[in-house]
Amino acid sequence: MKINNILLASVSLIIMSCESMDIVPSTQGNTESWYTSETELKMAANEFYILGYWQEPLISSEQWTDNFTYRLVNRNPGSNGCVLDGTVNGQQYEVYALWQQDYKLIARTNTMLENIEKSRVSGVPESVVNRYEGEARFSRACKYAELVCYFGDVPYLSNTETITEAEQNGRMPKNEVIAHVYEDFDKAIEYLPVTYSGSSESRFTKGAALAMKARFALYFGDYDTCAKAAKQCIDLGIYKLEPDYAKLFLQKTKVNDEKIFVIPRSIENSIILDSWFVKNDLPRNCGGYGSDNPSWDLLASFLCTDGLPIDESPLFNPRRPFDNRDPRCAMTIVPFNTEHCGFEYDPSPAAKMVMNYTTGAMQKNNDTRIINQYASYNGLLWKKGIDATWMDNGMQVETDYIIMRYADVLLMYAEAMVEQNKITDEVVKCINMVRSRAYGVNYTETNSYPAVKLGSQEEMRKTIRIERRMEFAKENLRYMDLIRWKLAAKALNGYNYIMLQPAELLNNVVNKNLWFWSMTPQIDDDGCADFSALFNAGLCTTGAKRIFPERQYLWPIPTHDLELCPNMTNNPGY
Repeated sequence: MKINNILLASVSLIIMSCESMDIVPSTQGNTESWYTSETELKMAANEFYILGYWQEPLISSEQWTDNFTYRLVNRNPGSNGCVLDGTVNGQQYEVYALWQQDYKLIARTNTMLENIEKSRVSGVPESVVNRYEGEARFSRACKYAELVCYFGDVPYLSNTETITEAEQNGRMPKNEVIAHVYEDFDKAIEYLPVTYSGSSESRFTKGAALAMKARFALYFGDYDTCAKAAKQCIDLGIYKLEPDYAKLFLQKTKVNDEKIFVIPRSIENSIILDSWFVKNDLPRNCGGYGSDNPSWDLLASFLCTDGLPIDESPLFNPRRPFDNRDPRCAMTIVPFNTEHCGFEYDPSPAAKMVMNYTTGAMQKNNDTRIINQYASYNGLLWKKGIDATWMDNGMQVETDYIIMRYADVLLMYAEAMVEQNKITDEVVKCINMVRSRAYGVNYTETNSYPAVKLGSQEEMRKTIRIERRMEFAKENLRYMDLIRWKLAAKALNGYNYIMLQPAELLNNVVNKNLWFWSMTPQIDDDGCADFSALFNAGLCTTGAKRIFPERQYLWPIPTHDLELCPNMTNNPGY
């Protein structure tokens, strides 16, 4: 995707600035003369694709979940970050940044929609004008929907306003905002094309609008709307699952039939994965920090190849936790004693030397804490999307930022139907299409993978929730899943469990042939793992405690806005 990186105006939020929203980038004309040609429409619409508008503020929301642990968290009590320390308030950067980036993009869409009639008057073809209007409405719908998910009732602005006007606004009830969101999505679905033939650019499509409408309807608990939008997306007939699950997330995989909505990265255009994330995800043996780690909770969540959880399956061996597991386990987390980024990965304190597959020689193992005290505290590393190419080009990584893919549409449809207790063979097929792909077989080959069968609503709900966790780990979906399932206060209160100090680990676990886990953790009905028996036996320890109070199901309104707008109210508990 080749997007013009037009400079953003130094303008604050609509409701946080006394500057006129007519201020535009210096590379554009002002709103009095702009939006009169197709070129001007495209240049304005290109700003809707700026990566910063679509990423979570500061960090990936995966870090706010039980799928993730970070080295510094394990070293310093109270260092989980504000979301998992239970300290979210209206002055936190995460709160302000999400609010700000969403309203900034809304401001840009509003400016276009207020002025787009000029292009019709000047003779731009109706189909072209409609397409760019569709891009604006799609962006606005996504941003207002996101605001509702995090803040509930929010100010709704459909045009630019002065500070005096904005001060009079309070928060619109979320159901009224959602109605506007659906209206924008429906116009986007009407106006956006299914594909862009003959173009190398990746822009918003009808399928993306349908899929994102389905996602937010699911978040809103509107299962009928979700199911209908997801089914319409499926019925377009242009998307399909990538046969190789692991390949889908690699930086070499660009255009792909499973990707519905992505913001491409490109070294050529200087749009790359932030070096902080690259370094934190790479092993220490190849020059990374190995600090962002999948949690033990996540490792425990993958089913065994018989379709049973680890505490029920006779196939599970806690000493070899990657054996006989759903293939996505080893595609998401680096299995022990396998090659990763050119080196054998072995976090055991007994493994002081490992193979360097590039040189063909053994070398000091920097990925065990007995050699390097800052190696992974829980012994795990992310593998999903990470390979040796991350070390090329000075560790510049251009992996796509995937926001929506077809597997999510299939599982959203299945979930929405299950929640309406409309459980059909088609629902089962959608789940099995996703699961069988992980095993590299067709969903009809039910003897080659643990196929899902028709069950009760409660059984199917549990199945889908497990499937989503296995399928979407490290894709920033877990946090909102926990929020909408009302499981965040349960899953996010507790500890990340980690290994003992190296000497204790060697003497109490490794030398007694109890490596990796000394016993099998128990899995409850919500898929949450319990490591307390392991901890009570002195065979592991904990990092900083996670705290998630009930009030954090909604975030507070930024303090600055509360002070600025007398009619603004805050969410309960803040």
